[in-house]
Amino acid sequence: MIAFVKGPLIGVEEDVIVVEAGSVGLEIRVPLSVLEQLPAIGEEVRIDTYFQVREDGMSLYGFLNRQDKIMFKQLLGVNGVGPKAALGILSTLRPDDLRMAIISGDAKAISRAPGIGAKTAQRVILDLKDKVSMDQVTESWLQSGGGGAAASEAENAAAGLAGAAREAVQALVALGYSNLEASKAVKKVELSEGMTTEDVLKASLKYLSFL
Repeated sequence: MIAFVKGPLIGVEEDVIVVEAGSVGLEIRVPLSVLEQLPAIGEEVRIDTYFQVREDGMSLYGFLNRQDKIMFKQLLGVNGVGPKAALGILSTLRPDDLRMAIISGDAKAISRAPGIGAKTAQRVILDLKDKVSMDQVTESWLQSGGGGAAASEAENAAAGLAGAAREAVQALVALGYSNLEASKAVKKVELSEGMTTEDVLKASLKYLSFL
């Protein structure tokens, strides 16, 4: 019903932001990952939203891009995971890190979220493992401007960087790192047009050597 909200950011309080839209202040519940990337108060912000209607009221949930909203909706489809729990998971793990945890079966990482036990974390992995992929992780990363990627400059450059990043993650996993560790290391690399898989891999290994 409400696909997105665009307007001045009026206020921020805990996990709720207020955005002015058509002379109306809308309260939008967001994960911590959104709070960390908001503009200054008074500046314009665009939030992709999920509108939920229940017997006890209506709520609006917000995300910085469509992929993150999809991740939230996928979590709501898991038995035992409601809006509060889904926001808690996305506040503990950024959406692309959550996707990596699901892909690698890292229930321990998911269970760090408040109110999420080991059984629920395993259920998240079981229900969503066929709905997420490395391509989604890479797409989300490039959309957010991760590592100075050139996605906004040329689609071909972005596709090349995506391929190099994905192959670098696979190479790190082959060397014994977990999918989550490999993904985090690759995301630390400042990507630039023309970088090869070997370039990304070397830079990632340099980062890992300092841990």
